[in-house]
Amino acid sequence: MAIVRNFKVLEDNSYHGVGKRKDSVARVWLVKNSSGFIVKSKDSQKESDMREYLQRDSSFAKVLIPLNLTNTNGKFGVYAIVNGGGLSAQAEAIMYGIARALVSYNPNFRTTLKRAGLLKVDARIKERKKYGKMGARAKFRWSKR
Repeated sequence: MAIVRNFKVLEDNSYHGVGKRKDSVARVWLVKNSSGFIVKSKDSQKESDMREYLQRDSSFAKVLIPLNLTNTNGKFGVYAIVNGGGLSAQAEAIMYGIARALVSYNPNFRTTLKRAGLLKVDARIKERKKYGKMGARAKFRWSKR
């Protein structure tokens, strides 16, 4: 297996942001003067290319939204550590993490990213199952006899 991580994340060459979506948490670093999108999964402890990890082009395109809005695509390499949730939620968590890291890089990006809704926390999570019911809201069928 080839070495995927070809850059070093240091304090002076990177910007950090944390994104959350559903049960997923992504810690994201934007690394200057490097290219590549790398994801490390907490479950498998393996690093892989982000496009291969997310499997869908639509999920990878979602990750690129903050970079495209601020015209910084190609200036940074992205290194993300993801934990929990599914691939779609992890992709959105990475997107929110990139947006926050871009604000730490340049505070002038805040208005652009805020208008796009990328700095707002999407707090929707799965509703818990209630007792006496099949699921969160579905009830057992009632029979008269």
